[in-house]
This record gives sequence, C-alpha cells and structure tokens, in this order.
Amino acid sequence: MVRKWVRQFNDGRTNVHDEARNGRPSVVNDGFVAKVNEKIRENRRFTIRTLFDEFPQISKTVLHEIVTNRLNYCKLCSRWVPKMLTDVHETKRLGSALKFRTRCSEEGNEFLNKIVTGHETWVCS
Repeated sequence: MVRKWVRQFNDGRTNVHDEARNGRPSVVNDGFVAKVNEKIRENRRFTIRTLFDEFPQISKTVLHEIVTNRLNYCKLCSRWVPKMLTDVHETKRLGSALKFRTRCSEEGNEFLNKIVTGHETWVCS
C-alpha cells in the first residue's frame, strides 16, 4: 500500500484525503431523521427495538446513533428527553447554584451535609 501511495504522489497526486467512491447511498438523511423524531414525539416511552419495528430498513445501531447523536435525546426514567436545556432550565439552574453558594458560605459544612445529589435533568424538570 505504501508503494502505491508513493507512486501516486510521484505521479502528481497532492491530496492526502480519500477520493469519493461509488457505493450504496445512505438512507439516513434529514427527512428520515425528521420521521424518526416524529415517531419519538408520538411515544417517548419507546425502545430502540420498537423503533426498529417501525423502520426495519435501518439497523438498531444506526437508529441508536440517530436518536442519541443526531437528535440529542437521552434516556431518563424510561422516557427519552432532549439533552439540551432550555433558557428557562438554565435560568433555574443558575438561580439554584447562586442559592447554594450563598447558603454554603453562611452555613458551611452543615449545609453541605444536607445536599442530595442526582442527575442534572432531575433538578430541571
């Protein structure tokens, strides 16, 4: 393979990236992602397996990648919710942080011992 590359660069090739290849066109496009999003909004208590039953032409792995990476959903209490916080959620989060900071400076370790931690979306819901 190295010899092949050396020969191509000696013949004048300057691009180090792979050239475009013919192949099977991807069925995952913006329209398909929108259809998946519609199905999710119809029933947020779905599994990737039930979603696969709706779209059998796409593998479960690709469906999971669409749901988690392209649509930015995460699973919370058996329900898929958007990962991104809204402006209202961010404002509430900032307000809570400021209250915690004030109480921590006033009460010290006694206040810190009372805090119960959890997933960040639990605080925002």
